[in-house]
Parts: sequence; structure tokens; C-alpha cells
Amino acid sequence: MADLVEKLKEIGFNTYEAKVYIALLKKYPATGYEVSKLANIPQSRTYDTLKVLEEKKVVVSANTKPVTYTPIRPKQLTSSYMKKINSTINYLDKHLPEVKDNYNEPIITVNGKQNIQDKVIEVIQNAKREIYMEIWSQDFKFFEKELLNAYNRNVEIRIVGYDNFNSRFGLVFEHAFGRDIELSLGGRMIIIAADDSEGIVGKISSLKNDISDTNIIWTKNKGIVFIIKEFIVHDMYLIDVEENLVEQMKYIYGKGFKRLKDKVLGSNATYMIH
Repeated sequence: MADLVEKLKEIGFNTYEAKVYIALLKKYPATGYEVSKLANIPQSRTYDTLKVLEEKKVVVSANTKPVTYTPIRPKQLTSSYMKKINSTINYLDKHLPEVKDNYNEPIITVNGKQNIQDKVIEVIQNAKREIYMEIWSQDFKFFEKELLNAYNRNVEIRIVGYDNFNSRFGLVFEHAFGRDIELSLGGRMIIIAADDSEGIVGKISSLKNDISDTNIIWTKNKGIVFIIKEFIVHDMYLIDVEENLVEQMKYIYGKGFKRLKDKVLGSNATYMIH
């Protein structure tokens, strides 16, 4: 009974209204006095509540002496409130964005490995069409099951994988020099773009208990998500070109793209981004 009262309160009833309606379902038609006893509420409050419920068309009074009350059927109640709630939600969905038409999605920082894992899983579960991702093999294992579930519901999975990466599904572009990059950055990057609408970029520290350097940003800002996806896509282009033109690339840029990195980053750069 208490659960029914709480659920009725969730759709707009107050406690007395919920108790009176439930009491009438037990016995109707009933007088105000009878309802008061069944609902176990003061008689003065019972009549006030019956009047309110009658105005809301939840109960109907009969022209009898004394006056008796009958509740509308539960199916009629739920159907009526369903229409009202849907109408309200549709109105809010249409007009709330008009309050500020230049709303920008926030960029949220998420700290700690467990919180990061939870957020990544949430993004994967939200994906309907595609997931682009850059990730190290040792972090991939935490998300493999959810990614496989996404793949099985026809979400396209494309991954730039670091450090002897292996996956049974999706399209994988294996990135060389994973160990060197991790050492240079002091951690492992994790980058995701899902459905052009949700993105993650950040780093998991190589040190087990380093919370301060284990964080990501998460956003639904489409401009930021676009940049994240472009970063991943350009990595995929470069990896595929290198795999198919190994000798030519080595001849032009040297082993490990050294001459290219020197050109872009400077010969004294202390870390490598690729």
C-alpha cells in the first residue's frame, strides 16, 4: 500500500489524495466518513481532499444523502495522466531550448580509473551508429564486452590500437611505438567519438596510484566531438598509408618518422604524439 501511495505522489498526488483514492478503490460508493476511516486520515481533511479530487475528475460524487463518492477506474486514471505527462514533456522539449538558443554543451572532467571506466562504458552503451576509439591493449579489456555488445547491435567499431593490440571484432588500425608514446606521455591516452555526438579524450597514468594524472574530459559539444573524431580519423589515415608504403615512408621520413617528427615537433622535442 505504501508503494502505491508513493507512486501516486510521483505523478502529482499528495499523500492525502493518494490515500483517499486507494480507500475508494477498496469500497465504493462511500461517504466521506467511510473514506476517512478506510484511509485513516482526519475527517476534516478527507472532505477537503475529496473536493480536490472531484475537481481533478479523479472521483465523482452522487447526489445522495449523505453524499457518496466513486473513483474513476485505475485504467482511466493512468491513461489520463499518461496523456497529461506526455503533453507536458512534449511542450517542455519544444520550448525549453528557446529559453537560451545558444546553449553550449559543457565539457566535464572525470577523474580516477573507475569513474573513467564507468563513463566510457556509458558512452559505448549510448552509441547507436558508430564508435571511433584510440586505446591501449591493457585498457581495452575493461571495455571489450560492452564494445562487442555494441558491435552485435550493428554499431560500427573502428579502433586505433596500441601495444600489440588484438580484437575479435571491428576494424583495427594497429599503432606502432605504443611503449615509446606511453613513456613519453607518462600514461596511456584514451580517445572516443560516438555518433558525432559524444566524445572522450584523456589519459590514464602509467603509475598505479596516480589519481592526479588519470583524468579525461567528456562532452556532448558537437564541435569538440568533431575535433576528437578528426584526430582519430587522421591517425587511421596515417597508419594505413604507412602499412602500405613502408619502404617509401622510411626512405622519405626515416625510421619511426624521425625526420617528419623533427620537422613538426622540433628535433629537441621531449615527447612524441605519434
